[in-house]
Amino acid sequence: MTNPGNNLFDLSRGVLDVASQKVSRIEEITRRMKMLAMNALIEAARAGDNGRGFAVVANEVSEISTQVNGITKELRSEIVARVDHLTTTGSAIVQEMHGKRLADLSLNMIEIIDRNLYERSCDVRWWATDRAVVDCAAAPTDDARRHAARRLGVILESYTVYLDLWIADRDGRVIANGRPDRYRNAQTAMVADEPWFRQALATRNGGEFIVGDVTRNKILDDRVVATYATAIRRNGDADGEAIGVLGIFFDWEPQAAAVVQGVRLEEEERERSRCLLLDARHRVIASSDGHGVLTETVPLRRDGGSMGHYTDPRGKLIGYALTPGYETYKGLGWFGVIVQAP
Repeated sequence: MTNPGNNLFDLSRGVLDVASQKVSRIEEITRRMKMLAMNALIEAARAGDNGRGFAVVANEVSEISTQVNGITKELRSEIVARVDHLTTTGSAIVQEMHGKRLADLSLNMIEIIDRNLYERSCDVRWWATDRAVVDCAAAPTDDARRHAARRLGVILESYTVYLDLWIADRDGRVIANGRPDRYRNAQTAMVADEPWFRQALATRNGGEFIVGDVTRNKILDDRVVATYATAIRRNGDADGEAIGVLGIFFDWEPQAAAVVQGVRLEEEERERSRCLLLDARHRVIASSDGHGVLTETVPLRRDGGSMGHYTDPRGKLIGYALTPGYETYKGLGWFGVIVQAP
């Protein structure tokens, strides 16, 4: 797609080039006229009284040439000034348009993630009412645990975006997981000190859930996960007693990478652009170049707005958008951000 900014600058430069060429031709012509006038004055002087009338004409031509030369100099100066103003104004307009486009693309990124994570919040609340899950939390016999593990395994076969699903009792001991062969250490894990477990156990009803920070989970081969959890309630009732916790581990990296790498940038700008997802602390949780995930913080100059753009001191254009949430999913204060070098 043609860049309108480049078209505008090319047009401005073209106007200046054409005008300069024409002014230069006028200046050349006036120089020749002045030279002719000087030669005419010399010949008029040689002719004496007979050349006086011709000398008057020659002086007039010389004076006109001087006036034309002054006008051309003013014209050149005014053209340069106006083209500079046009270029500056056009640059500001294009920068504003481009910044708004980056902000719109940033909003699109975070909206895609929100819709995806809304589904995760639905999954955890639904699966926490599954009979096998509820029975396992209520009476974790060996048979109940094996049956629950098989049930979780069936779910994982259909929902490939998850690494594992864990059932923990009220004390924080994992009593069943969906992939016991792959993640053997999960079967003996204690999660009582995990924020997601404590917060999930404290939810007031079956409609509530919690989302942990995007982080690495050592038990799950140190993969980066987004953890969703909710309380398992007696008999699966929405207002039943909390008898355990269901934690589901979203395989964050490949899903997030698909979003930040799939932003619809022009080919010429892709290599100088960095598409990011930031959490509420402005920590990088996804990056199109794969750098800085969970280790880098990107400060944003928001000026109180939920969406906008600005140019940083290094000349990089930054567009951003705060999560608007989706359906009943209110969002986590995350941002979509695009940083683009000049």
